[in-house]
Amino acid sequence: MRVADFHFDLPESLIARHPLAERRASRLLQLDGPSGELRHGQFTDVLEQLRPGDLMVFNNTRVIPARLFGQKASGGKLEVLVERVLDQYRVLAHVRSSKSPKPGSQILIDGGGEAEMVARHDALFELRFAEPVLPLLERVGHMPLPPYIDRPDDEADRERYQTVYAQKAGAVAAPTAGLHFDDELLAAIRAKGVDTAFVTLHVGAGTFQPVRVERIEDHHMHSEWLAVGQDVVDAVAACRARGGRVVAVGTTSVRSLETAARDGELKPFSGDTDIFIYPGRPFHVVDALVTNFHLPESTLLMLVSAFAGYPETMAAYREAVAQGYRFFSYGDAMFITRNPAARGPEV
Repeated sequence: MRVADFHFDLPESLIARHPLAERRASRLLQLDGPSGELRHGQFTDVLEQLRPGDLMVFNNTRVIPARLFGQKASGGKLEVLVERVLDQYRVLAHVRSSKSPKPGSQILIDGGGEAEMVARHDALFELRFAEPVLPLLERVGHMPLPPYIDRPDDEADRERYQTVYAQKAGAVAAPTAGLHFDDELLAAIRAKGVDTAFVTLHVGAGTFQPVRVERIEDHHMHSEWLAVGQDVVDAVAACRARGGRVVAVGTTSVRSLETAARDGELKPFSGDTDIFIYPGRPFHVVDALVTNFHLPESTLLMLVSAFAGYPETMAAYREAVAQGYRFFSYGDAMFITRNPAARGPEV
């Protein structure tokens, strides 16, 4: 399979650079995987798609203000994007500067704070801060908006680039399908008899990295940390027993559940995953998916194509462009039912 098979033309004007005034105000493109049928509506129509007895699985990771600005003690400005918090004082981070800092060099953080560059691990730098890192980030850090939102972050992003149910701090990108839900909509979902469960996957900046190979099979995914607890395993089993469907909110919830069920059976799991789901890979847990619109040639578009079928997915994206849907993190959403006969690109 070629990465180029997953290209589509997207006008710049359809990239959502700001959130809508209300979380639930986005549009919803509904794709029935088995038939390929498309329906246009509003995000609140997700209630009509859900049935009593279904289980919705959300990712409760919390985005940290992971972007820092500063300079080396020797001079020279730099930008730090935390990729992963290792412990109370240490992180792995991307560092952008004219010259990479050397081990032992000091970094002075704008707004107060300092760090030492301890070691380099391939493209990432291990930094040790002089104070606990999470409080420092909350004090002087900036929200790590995706590269396609080409504007500085503002105070509103602290709330809106975060789900209302975010709990576990550690992500440097939002699980964006969850951004459409507010407390009122979540209450309406539960009132309909739909159960809810929460996994944690700390989304890394690698989610925005382009696929740099020609053949999909040659791509190696970045690693992200996740946890699927026994409570989630039990909730899925209970859902199956009552004939309900497992509805994943976001591709990160899909990757969490399918990682924990890699051998065909869902079990508790905690640790790193580099699972790469593309056409031809099986799904063991997820029956339906709420997701945003993804970048051309991205691993997330490949996951959706594996779930709904390649022809059906690309046709849906062409229709979304034609109908002016808003794309990416602050954009509109899809509700997709799994296509058990999903096909990949024609060879």
